[in-house]
This record gives sequence, C-alpha cells and structure tokens, in this order.
Amino acid sequence: MKTPSAGLQTLKAEFFGALAHPVRIRLLETLVASGETSVQDLQRRLGLDQPIVSQQLAKLRASGIVVSKKRGSSTRYAVADPMIGDLLRVAKKLLNHHLAGVNALRRELALDQAATRQR
Repeated sequence: MKTPSAGLQTLKAEFFGALAHPVRIRLLETLVASGETSVQDLQRRLGLDQPIVSQQLAKLRASGIVVSKKRGSSTRYAVADPMIGDLLRVAKKLLNHHLAGVNALRRELALDQAATRQR
C-alpha cells in the first residue's frame, strides 16, 4: 500500500483537529441523531450558551464538517456528510475496546496487589 502524501496527512490532521473539542463532538452527535437543527435547539438540548454553540458550529462549518442553511430568520445546521455518524460510531467502538483493555489491566493489578499483601 502506498504511503499517503504529506499534503493528505496534513489535511487529515486538520480534519481531526477540527473535531478535537468536547463541545464539537457533542454538537455532531446531536446533529447526527436529530438531523438539521437550529442553534436554539442545539443550545437547549446541550444546555449551553448561544455564543459557545455558535462559536463551535462556526469552526465545524469552516472545516466543512457542518453545513448551514438559512430558513427565514433562522439558520439550520446539519452534518455535511452522513459518514460523520459512522466516524463517531467507530470512535466509540475504538474507545470501548481501549477501555475494556484498561479495565482488564486494572483488575489484574488489583489481584496482584491483593496477592502481594497476603504474602
């Protein structure tokens, strides 16, 4: 398999960098679940102030991850590509696998510590 170019690797890093904020992940998960949504709806669902929601949506939109549509006096937001939902699901699975491994190591460590105390 051919190694991706430095340009493509930079583009990937920028894409993942745009996702690298907990509020942005929460926004994306909400948009994936609910579809096209207004800032006010996102605010209410996430319990966040309007400036925070708008600022994070602007970053996602600038990265092409989210698109906006003007509807009357309201702007509605949606994920630009439904594969964003797939990406979030894969990330969740990866984290679950990682945490399962960490928990197994913690159990092993606790058993080893208990055995050491009994000696």
